[in-house]
Amino acid sequence: MWTKDNIPDQSGKMIIVTGANAGIGFETALALYEAGAHVVLACRNLGKANEAIVRIKQSSGAGVLEAAQLDLGDLNSVRQFAETFIKQHLKLDVLINNAGIMIPPATKTVQGFESQFGVNFIGHFALTGYLYPILNSTPGSRIITLSSMAYLYGKIDFDNLKSEKDYEPMREYQQSKLADLILSVELQRRITAKGDGVLSIAAQPGANKTELSRHMSVHAYKEAVERVGELMEPWQGALPSLYAAVSNEVTGGALYGPDEDGGYRGYPAEATITANALDEDVAKKLWKLAEEVTGLIYPAV
Repeated sequence: MWTKDNIPDQSGKMIIVTGANAGIGFETALALYEAGAHVVLACRNLGKANEAIVRIKQSSGAGVLEAAQLDLGDLNSVRQFAETFIKQHLKLDVLINNAGIMIPPATKTVQGFESQFGVNFIGHFALTGYLYPILNSTPGSRIITLSSMAYLYGKIDFDNLKSEKDYEPMREYQQSKLADLILSVELQRRITAKGDGVLSIAAQPGANKTELSRHMSVHAYKEAVERVGELMEPWQGALPSLYAAVSNEVTGGALYGPDEDGGYRGYPAEATITANALDEDVAKKLWKLAEEVTGLIYPAV
């Protein structure tokens, strides 16, 4: 049973966690700080990031904490965050693409994408691309991208990524989490083909009590709990991300999640990736779209 007590000393490690002000992201940042890492809390709301730092510092951590503003729904903000980080830091050991939104009212990103697809996937694709050079120059670096059990039911509808046809909150969430897993797997394919040393790894947290469910109605929330069973606390949901970030047992291109109840509860273990996330034709089409939208091509040829 792997817990945060198994995390080796992270002193000297530079780690970015997106959406680190609450839920799983907060617990991820807390555990890495306690292990001695320099953790950048990259959050849309800088005030909430700073509040999270105050809470984290109440623990007996030995690391360093830094707040930074990052709005994944605006590619200009993503570029600005990355440029600032690269100016201020010489290396990046781990990028944890944790932030996400789930079943919000119909909204769009600054660049016009349905908000879940735009924030959860496009924003993180861009962030990873801007930071890829510094990751690639840091020995042993890793990119951890969070998916969800929702990916199992996802399908990429290339004709409705900007809600051109209609909007169905859960369907769009499932699509965005599938896109995140495809991003992680396809990135590792490209890293391997290029011969770079970065690891791209996916994680999924299982079923957890977090603010991610804030847009769910009381009825829908109760139905979800009845369907998947008891929800875990955020500290336990953070374990797959932490395992992917620090364990010597992980493999690039793999997915890690809870090991019980079909992936909804338990402790970190490698999970089987289903066929909808392994379709290379879909992956190439999705990657090409993301390149065109962001103007980023990586790993650089």
